[in-house]
Amino acid sequence: MVVVMRTDATEADVERVCEKVREAGGEAFVSRGTVHTIIGLVGDSALFRALDLDNLPGVDRLIQVGKPYKMVARSLHPEPTTVRIGPAQVGRATFTIIAGPCAVESEEQAHAACRAAKEAGATILRGGAFKPRTSPYSFQGLGKRGLEILAECRAETGLPVVTEVVDPRDVDLVAEWADALQVGTRNMQNFELLKAVGAAAKPVLLKRGFAATIEEWLMAAEYIAQRGNSEIVLCERGIRTYETATRNTLDLAGMAVAQRESHLPVIVDPSHATGHRDLVPPMARAALAAGADGVMVDVHPNPDEALCDGPQALRPADLQALARDLRALAEVLGRSIG
Repeated sequence: MVVVMRTDATEADVERVCEKVREAGGEAFVSRGTVHTIIGLVGDSALFRALDLDNLPGVDRLIQVGKPYKMVARSLHPEPTTVRIGPAQVGRATFTIIAGPCAVESEEQAHAACRAAKEAGATILRGGAFKPRTSPYSFQGLGKRGLEILAECRAETGLPVVTEVVDPRDVDLVAEWADALQVGTRNMQNFELLKAVGAAAKPVLLKRGFAATIEEWLMAAEYIAQRGNSEIVLCERGIRTYETATRNTLDLAGMAVAQRESHLPVIVDPSHATGHRDLVPPMARAALAAGADGVMVDVHPNPDEALCDGPQALRPADLQALARDLRALAEVLGRSIG
């Protein structure tokens, strides 16, 4: 069960509801969105109904959510949510292009990639300072120096930055430098990390685990929302199947299901889904046609020399061509590029 507070509800109104729930032996988790404050209740629903919570000051309504995920469920919030990342936004109103280097390797490489992203029409930069890799011998990122370089790219381009955090102990550090925190596929079920980013005052981009069901993905988002952060963007980045011709299998049907089941925006990462730069443009166009809220793509000034995922990175000219295609397709579909 969840309690939806009115837009004019005060902090005292919220605390009054929480206190009444705790006195009855339940737990209350407050999530503050851009419009509504929502209180998720854990415990006996019949007991909560007997508390007459809907008549307390500041309460708009009580909702019994049948899904295991409550705060991110569409039944709680019938209208799609728009998440703001700095001056940019991700939601149904526009199709958002997020682009940048998979990994920050140097000042020169990162600045060139981010300039190419802006020139192509991206409104958000992506770049990895901390890189969880399958091999312990692979490039693991520049750490704090990578965050500093991304901040320099933001200052140059005026675009907000999303970057991955891999350790709960680094959440405050990454949040200090980035406009949004990314939880990668390998950490989708790192529950302590999810709780930590949920407590941070920054939007979160949550990638689907490569072996996760849609319900598990949404339950991971619920961990974040339950800790008070409802500014979540879901990212479909391909799942592991028996097919070896591509890095992963892009699940556009899963993207559509996530949109149906949740009010959160859902974007697609065709770079990590396919692993091949020639497959990124057709899958990005397919994502737009399927109704995705945006795409996130890798770009590198010289992919052949990339320290991380070079085969899937677009060259600046490739990104320009893709952006032109997306704008043309968006016009046909009656959508706009953010």
